[in-house]
Amino acid sequence: MLEKTIEISLLFDFYSQLLTERQRDMIDLYYNQDFSLGEIAETFQISRQAVYDTLKRTEKILYEYEEKLKLVQLFASKSDSIQKTLESVLSLEEEIQQGTPKEGLKQHLDKIKSLLTELLN
Repeated sequence: MLEKTIEISLLFDFYSQLLTERQRDMIDLYYNQDFSLGEIAETFQISRQAVYDTLKRTEKILYEYEEKLKLVQLFASKSDSIQKTLESVLSLEEEIQQGTPKEGLKQHLDKIKSLLTELLN
């Protein structure tokens, strides 16, 4: 359940502005503020079943947005590339401190250039 909560919260971060205000409020209360179905039903003065149906419909909508737009996937990919680039920079820094010959340093720089080029594409 925690994985789904994180996944829906991440999708919500990217696509919340494409939802209706009511959908945004219910997803936020349920997934981000940990309200129960009963508490949300009381807040909106509707049945728990209506809250459940709205949440399930909205989750489906969020997944469909991701399937079409792939913003979360792109974000994850870019974050991974940034992490790899940072690791390469730190490794290069270490090599410089150890007095590695220029040829070895050039290999690290080439790797960093490649990673940055990948980020830009």
